[in-house]
Amino acid sequence: MDAPTTTSSAGSDGSGGNSGDWGWFTPSRPPAEERGSPDRQSDERAPSRPVNPIRPVGTGADRRTPVEPPPAPGPGPSGPRAGDRRVDERRAGDRRVDERRVDDRRVDERRAPGPAAPGPTPSRREEHQRPDEAPAPQDVRPGPDSPFAVPETASPDAILLRRTMAEVEPISDKVTSYFYALLFVQHPELRPLFPAAMDAQRDRLFKAILTAARLIDDPDILTEFLTRLGRGHRKYGTQPEHYPAVGECLIGALTRYAVTTWTDEAEAAWVRAYTAISQIMIDAAAEDELRAPAWWQAEVVGHEPRTHDIAVITVRPDQPYPFRAGQYTSVETPWWPRVWRHYSFASAPRSDGLLSFHVKAIPAGWVSSALVHRARPGDVIRLGPPAGSMTVDHSSDNGLLCLGGGTGIAPIKALVEDVADYGIHRPVEVFYGARNDHDLYDIDTMLRLARKHPWLAVRPVVSDGPTNGLSGRLPDAVRQYGPWNAFDAYLSGPPGMIRSGVDALVGIGIPSHRIRHDSIEELAAAAE
Repeated sequence: MDAPTTTSSAGSDGSGGNSGDWGWFTPSRPPAEERGSPDRQSDERAPSRPVNPIRPVGTGADRRTPVEPPPAPGPGPSGPRAGDRRVDERRAGDRRVDERRVDDRRVDERRAPGPAAPGPTPSRREEHQRPDEAPAPQDVRPGPDSPFAVPETASPDAILLRRTMAEVEPISDKVTSYFYALLFVQHPELRPLFPAAMDAQRDRLFKAILTAARLIDDPDILTEFLTRLGRGHRKYGTQPEHYPAVGECLIGALTRYAVTTWTDEAEAAWVRAYTAISQIMIDAAAEDELRAPAWWQAEVVGHEPRTHDIAVITVRPDQPYPFRAGQYTSVETPWWPRVWRHYSFASAPRSDGLLSFHVKAIPAGWVSSALVHRARPGDVIRLGPPAGSMTVDHSSDNGLLCLGGGTGIAPIKALVEDVADYGIHRPVEVFYGARNDHDLYDIDTMLRLARKHPWLAVRPVVSDGPTNGLSGRLPDAVRQYGPWNAFDAYLSGPPGMIRSGVDALVGIGIPSHRIRHDSIEELAAAAE
């Protein structure tokens, strides 16, 4: 549930610069004399955060080939230096990870450039050829339908990054598993930052890195995406010194599996890209630290069951919590440490500072089930920072066309309250969808708001069974009314409803830049 996916922007510069001109994590802000006076600098500048550079272990061949144990160090001054011991330890970690691979030979044979010549089965050592024996990397370009297709205006670095991503995408599960194995073996101190069970977390960090790399030529979108990510990662306890470790393991995983497209040039492009990505996130976290805590403690003060699997939960933060109607936050419960899920605020900001959420318990959903069936007044949960841009533009005179499905009615209700609080009343049309009348758990609240505000219309829509409202699918019901050319659209609900709703709204003439909703990927992740 993130920024609207219906808006976009593009840029032409994003190659990340020359890694020989600026080292890993060199501060991106200009020198002090260019920023202003020392007094002003002390008020606005985030604290300096020096970190170590990334050092991929060994050459590309080393990272593909199991490393032989180093000779035992001799006594006395001739033994290895501390830096050499660290490299040897990491190489040993590479070897342990390599030994854990399952069916490694089948992966290598499947990814070979061509059919193998007849002959005896090669040994494990022969399968991992030396650099002078390995096939030369090929000029592989993603097809036009690939999510990593290369635009004609792509920078040289973007071309190399996208080729690598296109190669590893079909085996992303193997690359991700190898990446985390490297991370946890070589850097066990980072394991406590992740949840005990990695089933939901496993793909997110790696996919976020690939998403950022794909946007390297779109600096505006990239910066917005990474700024939000860097701020959000504060709640996990992420520190600047953690980024080099992630970068090392990223390079190690890509080197291991991108056997066709990986070259020295590709590695250099990934180093530049990851440098730029990390710096934006580090800077964003440092700036955010001056303004807000990494998380808020919030006591449950109200727990109201609405159905057997839906509850309205009200909490009191331990300090002021700034947010806007239509936004969402991440929630961690005491029963599942380090597992965070997103929930939208169910009201506009209140004078008493209380926050409310509508939570539906999902089968096998850790956080949602705990909040609905286990949480009680007096329990304390954690809240991450507010996020999302599905907010009202109060400078516009357009009406609001709101589609809310299931618990997606929560942020829609908050938007209605926001319009009422702002005082400039605009027409607001709400279509509230559910499978049956029983699932319209908040219809009484919405109808009460409609009776209070003449500019608000609420229409319940039920897809299954008899109803006193409209029958059918939510997008179909919207088509029966209108016209909507003077309205901005807001959608909140399950991912399928969002997709079909956007298609319907575009089909009836609402421009995509006037359609707001949260990220479908985050919506899917929240249902756990």
